[in-house]
Amino acid sequence: MERGKFITIEGIEGVGKSTNMAALVTHIENAGHTVLTTREPGGTPLAEDIRELLKSRSDEPIPEIAELLLMFAARSLNVNNVILPALEAGTWIVSDRFTDSSRAYQGGGRGIPMDTIDRLADWVHGETWPDLTILLDAPVEIGMQRADTRGAPDRFEQERHDFFQRVRECYLQLAINDPERFVVIDTTQSLEEVRHEIREIAGVLLSNI
Repeated sequence: MERGKFITIEGIEGVGKSTNMAALVTHIENAGHTVLTTREPGGTPLAEDIRELLKSRSDEPIPEIAELLLMFAARSLNVNNVILPALEAGTWIVSDRFTDSSRAYQGGGRGIPMDTIDRLADWVHGETWPDLTILLDAPVEIGMQRADTRGAPDRFEQERHDFFQRVRECYLQLAINDPERFVVIDTTQSLEEVRHEIREIAGVLLSNI
């Protein structure tokens, strides 16, 4: 059976990942493919427990390296229990975040060396990388304004502007470094313009099967 395709959606807070991910999934399904969605951290019951731990505000600080290790613990569960079995069965995976988030948030944002993150990535998921990564991009000010409308901020959303600026810059540099995998979409456009770009990107991937 032909292996499924692995697509990830990345970006800072407030760029519209959930909304545009749903549009992407619909387009792929309309082309006749079975799609499974997942998210990180999360995707399995145990990984969702780790997600809750990571995103909850607590009096006990989480050291940067502990945050990174928890991210990869959740990722290991998701990769081995959800992503790899689905891909091998021919199912397409669309994931809200993957290892590029760790590179951007724990690397760019927290300052953990990229080679440390990449060594963990090699250990946890080896050669399992997305076939396509869609980076939804917007200036930090716009993203934060949109995120503020969603209610009380979680542990990540309460970070300062300069943290998210570093995260965004890291994302954009990742896209420059890997242009064959990344596609960057400007989400300051109208929702219809963004969805049009997503449909075009998905169409290119579907046509290359």
